[in-house]
Amino acid sequence: MTLQTLDLNLLVDLDALLQAGSVAGAAQRLHVSAPAMSRRLARLRDAFGDPLFVPAGRGLVPTSRALALREAVAAAIDQVRGVLQPPRLDLATVERTFTLRANDGFAGAWAARLAAAMRAEAPGIALQFLPRASRDPDALRSGEVDLDILVVKAPEPGIFTERLFTASFVGVVRRGHPLCAGRRRAKIAAEEFVAWQHIATSPGRRSCAAVDAALAERGLRRTIALVAPGFQAALSMALASDFVAVMPAPFVHWAMATMPLQTFTLPFALPAVDVEQCWHQRQHADPVHAWLRGHVKAVCAHPAG
Repeated sequence: MTLQTLDLNLLVDLDALLQAGSVAGAAQRLHVSAPAMSRRLARLRDAFGDPLFVPAGRGLVPTSRALALREAVAAAIDQVRGVLQPPRLDLATVERTFTLRANDGFAGAWAARLAAAMRAEAPGIALQFLPRASRDPDALRSGEVDLDILVVKAPEPGIFTERLFTASFVGVVRRGHPLCAGRRRAKIAAEEFVAWQHIATSPGRRSCAAVDAALAERGLRRTIALVAPGFQAALSMALASDFVAVMPAPFVHWAMATMPLQTFTLPFALPAVDVEQCWHQRQHADPVHAWLRGHVKAVCAHPAG
């Protein structure tokens, strides 16, 4: 008998025979018929080159070889069961760093709260956020990135996705800006909107194009005075100037907890976007990764701020 020809089920059969001491008893333990159990015993005898069990009165008694195998067989079965069972997740002992790729608006609004919630259960887990320099899913496939958080353009093979939240867009200016002065609920006309210079964000190119398209339908065009490298920089620029920005509402609401900013309803409709978390199929069944995804989903279920 070699590993290539070994049928592990034979070890289960042998263990049942050793425990029951009879073909009928072993058959009952394994929920098979007595004739089927007899055939299994014949295979065991052939595999081990030993009778293993011999008649004694109305029952069977194990041979010396069978007795010598008893503890080893039981231990082997326990080990196989341990391999097949999912590992017990003890978060208190896990030491691991997860790499997440997201824009700076998401990181600013949720990263600290996410890390605090996770480390309360798993103090050995850390989060590393990478800036969104690319949308390339190869970073997920290679393992460079564990979780990608973005607006998904199209499904990718081998990549799982889950919606986290839907983001609408608002106009944002510094508090006291003339555009919103004296308006408790600022409602701005499109002509007023384009009269001021604007801040664009490089990670928000799609929303910028949507703004320009909506204005073009009205025969209007805005002036871009600044292009910010990220959403947080754009908010700081708006705070320090009279420039106007268009931003995802969740990020602005987070910033308004510490920055004197004011929002206004845009004078045109912009489609909201679904922000999703994405991961490679290789990590789909990883219990710690699934736990991470659950925390990201739970944190995003509550408004930033």
